[in-house]
Amino acid sequence: MNRIEDLSVSAYTIPTDFPESDGTLEWDKTTIVIVRARAGGATGIGYTFADTATADLIRSKLAGVAAGHDANDVQETWMMMARAIRNLGRPGVASMAISAVDISLWDLKAKLLRLPLVKLLGMVRDGIPVYGSGGFTSYSTKQLADQLGGWVKQGISRVKMKVGRDPLKDMERVEAARRAIGEDAELFVDANGAYSRKQALMMAEQFREYGVTWFEEPVTSDDLEGLRLIRNRGPAGMNVTAGEYGYDLSYFRRMLDAGSVDVLQADATRCGGITGFLGVAALCEAHQIPLSAHTAPAAHLPLGCAIPGMRHLEYFHDHVRIEEMLFEGVTLPCEGVLHIDLSRPGLGLELKKSAVGRYAA
Repeated sequence: MNRIEDLSVSAYTIPTDFPESDGTLEWDKTTIVIVRARAGGATGIGYTFADTATADLIRSKLAGVAAGHDANDVQETWMMMARAIRNLGRPGVASMAISAVDISLWDLKAKLLRLPLVKLLGMVRDGIPVYGSGGFTSYSTKQLADQLGGWVKQGISRVKMKVGRDPLKDMERVEAARRAIGEDAELFVDANGAYSRKQALMMAEQFREYGVTWFEEPVTSDDLEGLRLIRNRGPAGMNVTAGEYGYDLSYFRRMLDAGSVDVLQADATRCGGITGFLGVAALCEAHQIPLSAHTAPAAHLPLGCAIPGMRHLEYFHDHVRIEEMLFEGVTLPCEGVLHIDLSRPGLGLELKKSAVGRYAA
């Protein structure tokens, strides 16, 4: 038996390379909370993009739960953590804390077994398509065109931009994006819940003129009836998607039962880690709805190659940049596909200790 000897947590705040905004939020820095779990001479790494309060909660509520437990029994440890935060509320910080710990424990288990995590989960493919994601509303038209067009030149044939902050300018920006990426690349838009129902329906019809095939959170993801309305009445061939703010299986079940989305999104760094994400995948399979991973591509790559119903991963500019800054072993896309490196155990990641000191939060 390999008992978990120690579970440590640290947080790093990294400025963005340019002020970023979407339809409902603005930011100029991002905090990553990293967990390291040790057992049997191996160290597992997990992380989430969250406030430093998440690190405090891991130290005070979860580290003691995991310590001393068998590193092979990840799902049992997950259930113990879920019980430990019962009175704090599951959504939000508590779920992100569980997510970071759970990812570290799956990574640790795979490393103890000397296996790539995808082999432990059960590999069904050796690579998963990505879509380039950024196109922030804070970008000038030139910045927008350069970023999206640059991804297409790199072989990424799907790109996503933010809309909704100034609806009167959205069509001008979408038109510029289409010019930059050409006629063959797929164009996705993400409103982050900025539109009203009728406004979203109107925008969907206008977006159709520029071949938009993905309309993410046209209204707030809490408005399941509104999402279903836009899904049912929007243009054929335009997927309505949501789910990135799901923290537990009940949230995803309600969204799927309501028929609110064509493609469900989930984020392993929010929804309970690898364990939680596998539960979401099972729900999608039962509802015959495809699944797409939200941001944090390095964490989602093994899942993308192990889950049959996965469509693609979000190659999110902000998180890609941070993962490359802080981790060794990050995979780069080739012709729009992230491929698993089967020569590295676990997630395949190691912390760049020389790079993290200056960003410590």
